[in-house]
Amino acid sequence: MATNTLTDLQSKQPDTALDQIIKIAIMAVGGQGGGVLTNWVEDCAHRNGYVVQATSVAGVAQRTGATIYYMEMAPAQDRNPVFSLMPAAGDVDILVAAEMMEAGRAIMRGFVTPDRTTLIASSHRALAVSEKMVPGDGIADSEEVIAAAEIAAQRFIAFDMEKMAVDAGSMISASLFGALAGSGALPFERESFEAAIKASGRGVDASLRAFADGYEGAARGWVERPHSGAKTATTANTPAGPKHLVDQWHNLEARAAALPASVRDMAQTGLRAVVDFQDLDYGAEYLDRLDKVLAHDHPAKDHELSLEAAKYIAKAMAYDDVFRVADLKTRGSRFARVRNEISPAQGTQMKLTEFMHPRAEEVVGMMPSRLGRRLAASEKTMRLIDKLVNKGRRLRTDRLLPFAQLYILGGLRKYRRGTLRHAIEKDHLDTWLEQAMVYRKVDYALAVETLRNRRLVKGYSDTHARGLSKFDRVMDGVALLAGRDDAAHWCKLLREAALADEKGIQLEGALKTVQSFTGQDATAPQN
Repeated sequence: MATNTLTDLQSKQPDTALDQIIKIAIMAVGGQGGGVLTNWVEDCAHRNGYVVQATSVAGVAQRTGATIYYMEMAPAQDRNPVFSLMPAAGDVDILVAAEMMEAGRAIMRGFVTPDRTTLIASSHRALAVSEKMVPGDGIADSEEVIAAAEIAAQRFIAFDMEKMAVDAGSMISASLFGALAGSGALPFERESFEAAIKASGRGVDASLRAFADGYEGAARGWVERPHSGAKTATTANTPAGPKHLVDQWHNLEARAAALPASVRDMAQTGLRAVVDFQDLDYGAEYLDRLDKVLAHDHPAKDHELSLEAAKYIAKAMAYDDVFRVADLKTRGSRFARVRNEISPAQGTQMKLTEFMHPRAEEVVGMMPSRLGRRLAASEKTMRLIDKLVNKGRRLRTDRLLPFAQLYILGGLRKYRRGTLRHAIEKDHLDTWLEQAMVYRKVDYALAVETLRNRRLVKGYSDTHARGLSKFDRVMDGVALLAGRDDAAHWCKLLREAALADEKGIQLEGALKTVQSFTGQDATAPQN
C-alpha cells in the first residue's frame, strides 16, 4: 500500500486557488452596524464578480467581546471554492474593528499577523462592562493597543471613525466601509463601494458622507493616537441675576483668586461646584473650610495638602441626594446633551424616560433632621417605608406631569440644610477633615493621602452606601498605620485596593496584611 512521505508532500504544488481567497473579519458590538457593513462588503464583492460566504458569531455585548462577522471571497470560477465558517489565528487578511479594544482582542486571539493582516480600527472607546465595573478608573490604555497593533499588523490604520460618522449624521459602519475602501486592501474601485451603499436605499446621503471621510482618512494612512492627559479648556458661565447676588459671587471669586497659585484653579472649580449645588452662602462655607487647611499648610510642600483639600472638600459638600438627582434630570442642558448624543431625525419627537429607585434611607434623608433621626432609629418604621417606596419608577420627563414632579423636587434643595441627610454628610465631612489635620501634625504625606481617601465616597443610593463602607474600612486601616514611616504608602495601597473591585475583596486582603504587621485588628477601637 502506498504511503505519503515527507518528500512526496513537499513535491506537491500548492493550490493556487487558496491564494485568491480573501479573508475578512469584522468585530463590532450591537448598534454599530456590523451586519450592515457585512452586507455592503458582500454586495460590493458580488458586483466585481466574486463569490462570497458570510457568517457571524454573536458576542454578549462587551462582556465576552463583539460579534465577529466573517467573510471569505474569491473570483468566480467554474468550480466554487470551499470556504471556512470561522476565522483562524494567523489566517486573516483584513481585520476591521469598530472600537479600539476590539482591535486589542483580535490581536490577542492571533487574528492579526505581520505577514498578511491589514488592521483597520476606530480609535474611539466604547467602554467594556469590565471597565465600567471598577469603582475607580478602570479604563484600559489605548496606547498599549496601538503599540501592539503597530507590531502585530502588516499595515495599521486607526482614527476616530465614530466621530466622523456622527458628524456626517450616519453610523460608524459607513466610515468603516470608507476606510476599508480607502485602504486598498480589496481589489475593487471606489465606485463599487459607493454603489453598494446606494443600493441599500436607507440614509444614503449621510452614509456616503461618512464613507468619503473614512476613505480619505485611510488613503492618508492615518494612525491617530489618543490625547491622554490633555486638558480641555473650559469656559465658566457668566453669572446673571440680581446685582447683589452677582456682586456676592464676584467677592467669592476674588477670595478664590487670592489663594496660592498651586491651589487657585482647583479652588475656583470647587467653588463653582458647591455654589451650583446649593447657593452662594454654601460657597462661602467651602472657602472657609479651605482657609483653615491653608493656614496649617507648608509653602515648601507647594501647598499639596490644600490642593487636595480644595478638590475633595468640594466633592464632599456637593454630594448626590434626591434633590440633586431631580435637579440634574430636569435641567435644559441635560435634554440638549441627550438630544446631541442620540441625534434624532429632524422633526422627530424625543421621548426621555428617567429611572428612579429610592430606598427608605433616601426618603428619610429628605426629612427634617430631628424627625428623620427618630424614624431612622426604628427598624420597623424603616422596613415599612422601604416596602412602600423601594420600587423602580420610570418617569417620562418629556411629559408635563412627571417633569413637574422632578422639577418641584429639585427645587426643594433650598431646604437641604435642615435635612437629616445634610446633617449626616456634614458630620462625616468634619470628622474626616479633622482627622486629616490631626495626621498633618506628625505626617504630612499621610494627611494628604487621608484627604484623597474621600474619592471612595461617591454616587447615589446603593453606590454611595458601598463607597462609604469602603471609606470607613480604609480609615480603620489608616488608624492602625498612624505613626509608621510607611503609613502614607500603605494608606495609598489600601485606597487602590478598595477601588480595584466592587465587592471589596482586594481591600479585605490588604487590611489583613496591615493587621499582620501591626498586630492589631482594624475593627477594634483605637486609643
